Amino acid sequence: MLSTFYQVGALSLPVIALTGTFIGMVLAVQSYVQFHAIGLDSHLGVVINSTLVKELGPVLAATMLAGRVGGAMAAVLGTMRVTEQIDALTAMGSDPIHYLVVPRFLACILLIPALTVMADFMGIIGGYCYSVIILGIDHAAYLLHSRDGVAVFDLFSGVFKSIFFGAIIAVVSCYQGFNCEPGAEGVGKAATSAFVYSFVLILAVDLFLTIVLNSVYYSFFPNDSSFL
Repeated sequence: MLSTFYQVGALSLPVIALTGTFIGMVLAVQSYVQFHAIGLDSHLGVVINSTLVKELGPVLAATMLAGRVGGAMAAVLGTMRVTEQIDALTAMGSDPIHYLVVPRFLACILLIPALTVMADFMGIIGGYCYSVIILGIDHAAYLLHSRDGVAVFDLFSGVFKSIFFGAIIAVVSCYQGFNCEPGAEGVGKAATSAFVYSFVLILAVDLFLTIVLNSVYYSFFPNDSSFL
């Protein structure tokens, strides 16, 4: 369990932090021209932070996890299937699902919220540094509008969605590994299919959860337009 947690969580932090930083900078570059044209440079942080917290942070963390961890899970389990190690576990009286799948499933759903928060944090830092240092936006106004533009529910919705993304990655990757075709080519196909199916399902579930969470929010706060 601890080894799986280390592989899924700790070793994923550098790539997610680096990717989140550059995504925040890219958002600053892409949004600055439009905001500068209408004289709202100091409001750039609202778009960057809300976009990261609501959507890009969870989806980015899940995509990196699916690519780095999901493919590896499918490859490892597929190799065990091809070399009959899973059959050997069954013959010895061990439950392969309990021994191989449960630790990976728990690692994904328990650690992806922390990875999502890391992606959000580094993206916000990256957007702030590029906007203030490179674009010359006043840092006090930037921080003021950024704080006012992001609500607690925004962060909650992103972290909440990430739990479902982690479950998707674990289930799809383990399924592809357990049902791997014979041979080295089958292992490669399982790893590729695990990432592709996970990514498509993440986007589909993200759309569904966004609609549901927006409906829930506006049912409690029908006159609040800050969540838009």
